Amino acid sequence: MARGHENLIPNSKRTPDELRKIASAGGKASGEARRKKANFRKTLNAWLTAEIDSPEWSPLLEAMGLDSTVESAVTGAMIKEALSGNVKAFEVIAKYSGQSAQTEADDKEQEVKVKGMTLDNDAKQKEVSGEEKGGFSASIIEAYKKRREAEGKEEQDGT
Repeated sequence: MARGHENLIPNSKRTPDELRKIASAGGKASGEARRKKANFRKTLNAWLTAEIDSPEWSPLLEAMGLDSTVESAVTGAMIKEALSGNVKAFEVIAKYSGQSAQTEADDKEQEVKVKGMTLDNDAKQKEVSGEEKGGFSASIIEAYKKRREAEGKEEQDGT
């Protein structure tokens, strides 16, 4: 068994105030993490779109009608690596260019599996909620009617 769990207190044994403080701290940490990721993406995008003046890449990129940016040069370098036999570079290029080893048959098979799982989940949900037998509300109303009938019979019997 894992060690260090002895000092953990389950949420069921915490006060509403403690739970609120924990949730608040989690929300603040989550917001901070999202801001950091957003700033990272903004910084990365700024670097990738920055203009470069590279004697190796600028003439080639301009001849191809592309902007002379870090992004274009990095893409060119990846293609150069793939051409030299670097399989990993080729896989990255294929992945981000929309090419994939996954076939249409694989996509259709996955779609069928997802639909099947959705139908199974819907059936289970109906079973749990009682929808197939008139619904949860109908069950409550039926139970109430039976109780009222039983109470009425007790009054008639004089008990």
